[in-house]
Amino acid sequence: MMKQGLKIVTIGGGSSYTPELIEGFIKRYEELPIAEIWLVDIEAGKEKLEIVGNLARRMVQKANLPIDIHLTLNRREALPNADFVTTQFRVGQLDARIKDERIPAKYGMLGQETNGAGGVFKALRTVPIIFDIIKDMKELCEHAWLINFTNPAGVVSEAVFRYAEFDRYIGVCNVPINMTMHFSDVLNVKADKLVPIFAGLNHLSFVLNVFHNKKDRLPEIMDNIKEKQMTMNNIDPLAWSYEFMQQLGCYPSPYLKYYYFYEEMFKKFMDSYEKHETRAELVKAIEERLFEQYKDPNLKEKPAELEKRGGAYYSDVACSVISSIHNDKRDYQVVNTVNNGHIKDLPDGCAIEITCRITKDGPIPVHIGELPVQIRGLIQQVKAYEELLVDAIYEKNLAKAKLALQMHPMTHSIVSAQKAFDELVIAHAPYLTYYKEN
Repeated sequence: MMKQGLKIVTIGGGSSYTPELIEGFIKRYEELPIAEIWLVDIEAGKEKLEIVGNLARRMVQKANLPIDIHLTLNRREALPNADFVTTQFRVGQLDARIKDERIPAKYGMLGQETNGAGGVFKALRTVPIIFDIIKDMKELCEHAWLINFTNPAGVVSEAVFRYAEFDRYIGVCNVPINMTMHFSDVLNVKADKLVPIFAGLNHLSFVLNVFHNKKDRLPEIMDNIKEKQMTMNNIDPLAWSYEFMQQLGCYPSPYLKYYYFYEEMFKKFMDSYEKHETRAELVKAIEERLFEQYKDPNLKEKPAELEKRGGAYYSDVACSVISSIHNDKRDYQVVNTVNNGHIKDLPDGCAIEITCRITKDGPIPVHIGELPVQIRGLIQQVKAYEELLVDAIYEKNLAKAKLALQMHPMTHSIVSAQKAFDELVIAHAPYLTYYKEN
C-alpha cells in the first residue's frame, strides 16, 4: 500500500520557533501534503512541548487540514519512516546560552551564541547530539533528509560532512533570507525575483552579486547603503560605512559586524552585560511572555511577538527547502552544504554557505571559483577554527577545543581565552560528559 502524505519530525519541538514552522507548513499544504508532524523534545522540555503542541493542533484545526500532530519525548518513536527531520534544539536551554554570554565577559571576551567562546561551547554541547540523531536516522529512516537550524549551524554542518558519513543533510539559516528581503525592499522588487549569490561560511558569508532579470543590481544596492541599512533583531544596529562598502565590493552578512566593528560591538555587549540585558537574558524574557500567550486556548495563530525572538522568516527557509526537495523545484536558495571545488580557496569536503539550486537530490551549488582577496583571509581563518573545533569534538578532545578558541579571530588574548574556557567547562559539565578527561 502506498504511503499517504509526508511525515515530518521536528527535534526540539518545544521550541518557541515551532509555531513559525507550523505556519509555514500550513501555508504550503497544497505543495507539501503533510499527513503527520511529530514534535520531539526531552524530559526537561516536556511542559513547553505540550504548550507548543497544543497551539500547533489549534493552528492546524483552524486551517481545517488533515495533519496529525504527535508529541513525544522519545526520538526513536518519532523517526521511523520519516521523510524529513528538522532540528532546532538547544542543549541546556537558554540558561546555558546565558552562561555562554556572561562567563566570557568576565575575562574581557565578547560572549555570543555562534562566535568565539559561546560558539565553541554551543558546538561542544550540540554536535554529539546531532551525531546521535544521524545514527538513529540511518537505522530508522535512512532516506529522510535532515534539515538543521540548530546553531552554530556552520560548525554543525562541518562536523556532519567530515565525520557523520551522511549526505542527506542541509544546514539552514535565516540570515540570507533576511538579507534578500532587505535587497527586495531597496530595489522595490519581489524577493522571489532576486537571485543573490552568497559565498562564505554560516554567519560569515558575503553577497557577491544580486541578479534581477539576469542583471547584477548589487552596485545599485550598495549605492543605496546611505539610506537603507540592514540589521537583525539579535544583532546591534551599526551602520556599514558607505566608503568601506564601496571598497569591499560585496555585501557582508550582519554577523560580520562582530569582526569589522569588534570594539563597538564589545562595548555594547559589556553595557548589556552590566545591565543583565545580554541577548540571552532578553530572549529568555521574550520566551516567557511567548509561552504565556501560547497557553491561551483561544490563540490559534503565531503571535506577532515571535518576530522579536530573532527567527523572522525561519519557517520560509526550512519549509522552502523541504518543498523544493519534495517537488524538485530547482529554485535558488542559500544553504549550508559541502564544498566540492565551488569555492577554490576553501578545502573540498568542508561546509560552506552558498547559493544553490535545490533539487530532489539535494543542493547543487553555484560555482564561485576564487574568493575576492579582500574577504578571503577572514573566511579562511574562521574555516581553520571550524575544522580544528570539529576535529576536537570527533576526538572528544577538550584540549584541542581550547586551542580552537585560541585560534578564533575574535580571541584577542590566549590568557583570557584559556581562563574563560576552563570556567565554561565547569559551568557546562553536565552537558560535556561525551568528552574524555584530558
